[in-house]
Amino acid sequence: MRIVVAEDLALLRDGLIRIFQANGCEVVEAVDTGPALIRALTTHRPDVAIVDVRLPPTFTNEGLRAAIDARRQIPGLPIVVLSQYVEQLYARELISDRAGAVGYLLKDRVMDVERFVTDVRQVAAGSTVMDPDVVSALLTHRSTDPMLLKLSPREHEVLALMAQGRSNAAIAARMFVTDKTVSKHSNSIFTKLGLKPSGDDNRRIMAVLAYLEG
Repeated sequence: MRIVVAEDLALLRDGLIRIFQANGCEVVEAVDTGPALIRALTTHRPDVAIVDVRLPPTFTNEGLRAAIDARRQIPGLPIVVLSQYVEQLYARELISDRAGAVGYLLKDRVMDVERFVTDVRQVAAGSTVMDPDVVSALLTHRSTDPMLLKLSPREHEVLALMAQGRSNAAIAARMFVTDKTVSKHSNSIFTKLGLKPSGDDNRRIMAVLAYLEG
């Protein structure tokens, strides 16, 4: 897996490089500014990019803007955005093209190295991975939506886990129920939200995220 890393903090940038190298990945370039990120992405066309939201020169949303610009030039380019805090606007912008292959993770998730690398590999493979706290914030933002209010507490829990990128089997294990029960909840969620069920796990996740983003 070929990776571009964009992080202005040298300690974290070096840490990310070491993590990926230790897990058999190649970091083809590591940069610390938005303009350098666009150049690196369009030059190397990596399997996935790890991008800090706030990069020089503005330290606002420079990293995100660079990632979005690169995805316009290279449609579907896998991007994992790292952020210090849950920022709903940035999360919504990231998924707004509904093309998949995106991730939004909080930086403290990097501490769980095995899970972090797994999440990055999922995005590189075309899936969508959202930090649980980001999903919670998105769901809270839509908590008064009449359609979302139709969901039972159990369905609400399944929806949040689906939006995190978990498979039915993973959701079942997390909730201590059977796969069949999760499938039943999933079908009910799609029906109540007016979303067409799909056997394709990634399309299912994107449908839910599209609803949350809309």
